[in-house]
Amino acid sequence: QPQSCTREVGEAGSATGKSGGCKEGKMISVGLQLLGYLLALLGLFCTTITTLLPNWRTASYIGSSIITAVGFSKGLWMECATYSTGITQCDVYSSLLNLPADLQAAQAMMSTSIAISLLASMISVMGLRCTVFSQGSPGKDKVAVVGGAVFILGGLLCFIPVVWNIHGVLRDFYNPIIPDSMKFEIGEALYLGVLSSLFSLMGGAILCASCPPTDPQARQYSPYHSRTMHPRLACRWTAAPTAEHLAQAAKKKVPRE
Repeated sequence: QPQSCTREVGEAGSATGKSGGCKEGKMISVGLQLLGYLLALLGLFCTTITTLLPNWRTASYIGSSIITAVGFSKGLWMECATYSTGITQCDVYSSLLNLPADLQAAQAMMSTSIAISLLASMISVMGLRCTVFSQGSPGKDKVAVVGGAVFILGGLLCFIPVVWNIHGVLRDFYNPIIPDSMKFEIGEALYLGVLSSLFSLMGGAILCASCPPTDPQARQYSPYHSRTMHPRLACRWTAAPTAEHLAQAAKKKVPRE
């Protein structure tokens, strides 16, 4: 029995060491949450700029259009003309309903991406461990995971129209039927859109991965961690079988004649 009690003390010491490791793990988890949240916020900021920029498509200077005094660029909400004098004039689309279907879809998806990312930022703030919202609540990490999942959804809604426009620009650029004066190149806004969607996706993934897994041993009953059990009773639970116990067990196994 003394050996089992010594073993119990050793288990308590190892539990203390585990608690120190848990504190370090929580600090790492807080750092990951902050990193993911900042990346996702950067993605939201870049997505907003991408949506407002007018240079999703810029005029290409190839063939007969290499000598021109005016450069054109098109965005989701306006088109601009840049003259050789350095003056840029932009005109907002007069009617959004007369625009091509792919452009209308891009407007809707980018606007939805911004709205969803804003919602995700508010949800994630309540789930971050470094904030004062619901301190000590067991569901706080789950709220952060939900915010990360919503950030991922916002990143996907930004990634799809950006990649679709890049595909359309490249398809028209290498189409021999389309004249050179009607061809466009990939604008800076599309490159920024790819980066912003990647920031949102990575930030959301980090927020989802920062939630530590639950310890399966925490739900199992153990006399070492029971507060209601007396220490002597715990020693009895963990005591090694004596010779008398073994002899009594052997007698019970002998068949009766």
